[in-house]
This record gives sequence, C-alpha cells and structure tokens, in this order.
Amino acid sequence: MLVIRPIEQRDFPALKQFAIESGHGFTSLPVNDELLQSKLSLSIASFAKRAPSKGESLYFFVAEDTHTGEVMGTCAIDGAVGLSAPFYNYLLGKQVHSSTRLGIYNVVETLTLTNDYTGVSELCTLFLREPARHGLNGRLLSKCRFLFLAEFSELFDQRILAEMRGVSDEKGNSPFWCWLQEHFFSMDFSTVDYLTGIGRKGFIADLMPKFPIYVSLLSKEAKSVIGITHDNTRPALRMLEEEGFRWRGYVDIFDAGPSVECELSHIHSVRTSRRLTVGILEQQQYSAHADKHTYLLSNIEFKHFRALIAEAVIDEDKQQVMLHKDIATLLKVKEGDTVRLVKLTHPQS
Repeated sequence: MLVIRPIEQRDFPALKQFAIESGHGFTSLPVNDELLQSKLSLSIASFAKRAPSKGESLYFFVAEDTHTGEVMGTCAIDGAVGLSAPFYNYLLGKQVHSSTRLGIYNVVETLTLTNDYTGVSELCTLFLREPARHGLNGRLLSKCRFLFLAEFSELFDQRILAEMRGVSDEKGNSPFWCWLQEHFFSMDFSTVDYLTGIGRKGFIADLMPKFPIYVSLLSKEAKSVIGITHDNTRPALRMLEEEGFRWRGYVDIFDAGPSVECELSHIHSVRTSRRLTVGILEQQQYSAHADKHTYLLSNIEFKHFRALIAEAVIDEDKQQVMLHKDIATLLKVKEGDTVRLVKLTHPQS
C-alpha cells in the first residue's frame, strides 16, 4: 500500500532518481541537484510554517510504500505561479480579416504570448515510478492533492492550473519547438527544457516573437501537436478531466502541451469531499461489515498530512467513518479524530 506524506530531506535521493526517470519535457523535475534541493527546501519551509494566505509556497508530497519504506512517486502544489519569475503560456485565439467591399471574410488562428496565469495555483510534478503503476496508485497520487486543497483552501487561488506535457520523442525533440527553433532560436528542445527547469527564463522574453503567431504559418508537424498531450501524460489528463478540469486554449510555449484548469470549488473531489469522525475497527469487526466501499482518505493535519486509499464503512446516523485499525495508524488518527474523505466512484483502471 502507498501512503502520501509531505516530502522530507531524506527523500532527496529518490527525488533525484525521479528527475532522471521522468525524461525530457518534465521541467518541474530538472536533473540539477541545486534546483532540486531548492524545491525540496521550499516545501519543507512551507510545511514548517503555515502561511496565512496564498503566496509563493510549494507543497511537495511523496508516495511511500508501507511495506518496504521505498518512495515510489511524487506530486506537488505550487501556491502561486509567476510572482517572482514570469510564467508564460501561449493562448490559442482567433483573428478575423474581412472586407465587405471585396466580400472576403477569413478567420485565422493565432498564438499569443501571455502571463495570464500569474498568481494561479498549480498542480505539478506528478510522477509515479514504473513498478508502482498499477491498481489505484496513480489515482491516489493525483487526487490526494484535492483533499489538501479542500482542507487548506485559504492557501490557494480559486483558479487551479495543471500543465500537461506536450508531444516530444524519446530523444526530446518537439515538433512544435523545431519550428520555433528554426525561426527564432538557436537552441535544441532539450537545452531550452533544461534552462526553463532551472529557472533561467530570461531568454524567453528576449527571443520569443512579441506579436501573435499565425498558426497557418507553422509547419504541418507543429500545427498537429498544438494542445496534444504526451502519451505518458494522458492517464493524468483523464483523471483531471474526471475532476472537472478543462482546456481553455492555453498551451506550453515550448511543446504546445495543453494547460487545463478548474475553479477550486468546482473540482469534484473538493466539492464532494466531507469531514467525518473516526471509529476504529479490529480485524474481526472489519471483516464482518459487508457494506464497505473504497475511499480516498486523509487526516486534517497540515505538517503531518497523510492520505491513502482504503475500504471503510460510513455510519450516516453517527456521521462517522469506521476504519480498520491499521489504516487509522497509517493516517495517524485515533478514535474520535476527524478525517476528510471522498468516495471513489470513477473507473479504477
């Protein structure tokens, strides 16, 4: 079983391994010790002292195997993007060229460089190691963040963003970037991807075209990947879509992957999650219950946040959730404590 907890300094080797395994296009996990340590330190500081409101905080979580103690995945929430360094996106829009005198009316698509997501909270850095990609592990890693958002909503923007990795091949070549490189840059995608990951984004403002790009001028290959998600990222996108996230036309400026968003209060797991008090069941009592269902559960602790997926029994009359004693131990709760939970009703594949 996997349990979610805040990242700790001892997790640095695992985080570095995730950065290596995640490959090209995963800019939030750069293969750079200094930058990874900076992210880890910011998260530790963010959990150490709870901020009064939204700000430049980072909440990093890891998924730990309860049997082996091995860290198998990570995910994070960025409290507010773009406050100290620009956060760029392209917005796919339209321009109309018409002449009533000539009877001509043309609608053309454009890509406009924006900073529209400045101050928005971002779901980021979702990575699960290959050996753990089975059962409900991916669902746990993605959705645990929604219980944290629900419990500590004052720390986040009302608009929640998630950037999806765009199309690139095994060597890190992006069809979209190839066109930009040919016309505006002299750096390959891997170099640009790395520079962005380590925070050196000044070249974007220096070299990116200042005016909207007409999509019709792009190569066929570049046009075909606008708003398309990398094959490895599609399961993550499907889970976000289940929660109500939608694409509003924003894409990454390097690989044209889609940025999806949802109002915090409209996210399914936020909206339908509930708080209940805890009851503890011994093994015999637990086995005797026939009306168990599968839930995503978390405690309501900030520094010592824990989340997992397990079967439980709801007593609606008592407004109580009955947990196996081992599950209660993993959540660090006892009889009478409060947990937040949401029933898993979506497909489990």
